[in-house]
Amino acid sequence: MTEIVHVSAPELVTYADEMAELLVETVEEGSSVGFLAPLDRETAAVWWRARAAAVESGEVSIWIAREGCRVAGTIALVRAPLPNARHRAEVAKLMVRPSARGQGLGRALLAAVEAYAEVEGITLLILDTESGSLAEQVYCKAGWTEVGSVPGYAADPAGSLKPTTFYYKELAGP
Repeated sequence: MTEIVHVSAPELVTYADEMAELLVETVEEGSSVGFLAPLDRETAAVWWRARAAAVESGEVSIWIAREGCRVAGTIALVRAPLPNARHRAEVAKLMVRPSARGQGLGRALLAAVEAYAEVEGITLLILDTESGSLAEQVYCKAGWTEVGSVPGYAADPAGSLKPTTFYYKELAGP
């Protein structure tokens, strides 16, 4: 049974090694999540631990999908920092272990973030993903609207520049 858990800063530090394993697997399988291959587990764990301060301050919220004792997926909500943008946030780092894909886990993580954002009064979510990736199907099925694509926006794990597609979703708010 999978459980979606909103993690605190101390919990993030506790789960950092497992989340690092997920990040390494995701990069090794070719997903563009901001890192180049090869990504070693310690570098990935340090990166996750470094997010704890942003979680503590409320800048970032992170959820994990837990299957038993194992982290099977993750997602983050990054609040906009400027006063005129308090109504919006960015969805980031949606990752699902390759072995757990196709079971609705990505959609469940996305739904958890959307529900939380609505309660928090966030009325606009944005995200980006590599154009042509399987993640695009998840976003489209979840009702996200494509804005457009930017060529050569980010490198994939192999270092090749790839286009990125941007999406948004309007929420009702509280």
